[in-house]
Amino acid sequence: MKIDHSIKSHAGSGVSGNRSAGKAASGDGKTTPVDSVDVQLSSLSAQMQTIGSGLSGSGGVVDAAQVAEIKQAIADGQFKINPEAIADRLLDSVKELISASRK
Repeated sequence: MKIDHSIKSHAGSGVSGNRSAGKAASGDGKTTPVDSVDVQLSSLSAQMQTIGSGLSGSGGVVDAAQVAEIKQAIADGQFKINPEAIADRLLDSVKELISASRK
């Protein structure tokens, strides 16, 4: 059996198939440059970007000492759950999200 070496590889392209970034594929397997691409992002994407940048700039989001303390209390069987406090904070969070989405 003979191995056919006629298939050319596109090393480093990172794109499978006959499409590559910045080029449009034609029916004959060749690619042609694309002059422009119109991309529209929703307002939700802008909100997510704002939230993400706020989180990255806030420093320590998680208090490691408090996490270790809670883990130890759970392991010792001494961790008490306050369902009323959880429900109140969950409702506050939902109210905050609703008011933020209306703005």
